[in-house]
Amino acid sequence: MATYKAEFLAHYWEGRIRPIYAYAFGWIDKWARLASAAPGFANLFTQLPGLRNLAKLAVGVPQERQIPAFAAETFQSWFRRRETHAGNGQRVLLWADTFNNYFMPETAQAAVDVLEQAGCQVEVLNQHLCCGRPLYDYGFLGMAKSYLRRNLNVLSAHIAANTPMVVLEPSCCSVFRDELHNLFPESRAAKQLAENTFLLSEFLERKITDYQPPKLRRKAIVQGHCHHKAVMRLKEENALMEKMHLDHRILESGCCGMAGAFGYEKDRYEVSLACGERSLLPEVRKAPLSTIIVADGFSCKEQIAQETNRHALHLAEVLQLGLNNHEKHFPTMYPESYFVQPRKAAQKKSMARTALIGGLTLTAFALVWLKRRRG
Repeated sequence: MATYKAEFLAHYWEGRIRPIYAYAFGWIDKWARLASAAPGFANLFTQLPGLRNLAKLAVGVPQERQIPAFAAETFQSWFRRRETHAGNGQRVLLWADTFNNYFMPETAQAAVDVLEQAGCQVEVLNQHLCCGRPLYDYGFLGMAKSYLRRNLNVLSAHIAANTPMVVLEPSCCSVFRDELHNLFPESRAAKQLAENTFLLSEFLERKITDYQPPKLRRKAIVQGHCHHKAVMRLKEENALMEKMHLDHRILESGCCGMAGAFGYEKDRYEVSLACGERSLLPEVRKAPLSTIIVADGFSCKEQIAQETNRHALHLAEVLQLGLNNHEKHFPTMYPESYFVQPRKAAQKKSMARTALIGGLTLTAFALVWLKRRRG
């Protein structure tokens, strides 16, 4: 269905100007990269009352939605400045996708911790790359193919060495496992990359044969991302959680309703909400506050965060909670706050610093202007 939609939109909009939301959402990796230069400044326009309403109006987002805030520091920046942790085990490349790099870096940070605890040598590419999924969703097939060609070129050494690549966002992983081969059926490199691309659960279960996850005796409900269920399945995810002794239940909820950026489009908000209210959102609301909500997909996380008083955690974060006695330090109620609160605090600090600098700059300009007027 996703392929048919992409092909149809590519032909339908060929040579025509698309709606503004197609550029806002389809080109999200470009806007995120630009915003990362001054995330506090970008968040002032998307998070503050009044300004955020204008921002939503400008790009066609319903007023009921919240525009996700950019992280104060990207995952790639965090990885560059951290101390090197040399390992002697499996070499693995961790893909810094747009959403976990620019919006929720704590997820990728948790994955680094988990992989290194498993004895792996973790590598992260320093340059900005995107799988092209948002472009694909809005029919920008030409641009999506150029992104994938660049990825194949940049990853060529890793592909030749058969280095496994862990991708945290299910929609991105499905691009490398499915769409990449469809768009480049004759490419040997594309085939190799597809064969060596794994979700975190798949990698730990298939490639680290003696891996024993930490124990985490909690209750959890699990929302499977649509691409995860359709392309990769939830077998390894389920197996890992069982080994963790996590008392979990995979919800029979279907699509969360956000469906990438579908739920951010003004004309589709009601449909998006109806999908979520069919099963997922009521299940989250009635879950005890000590229950961990698990969802690997960014869109699933956002639907839950925006329509309930809970936040979902990625499997990487759930695994990290069981490491190094983290469980002793995270709260019994709202366990997700262990990750969410530091990110929000950093975002607020970044916004406050930007607002202060901006205010001082405007004041200085005003004083100079007044001085010249009087002179």
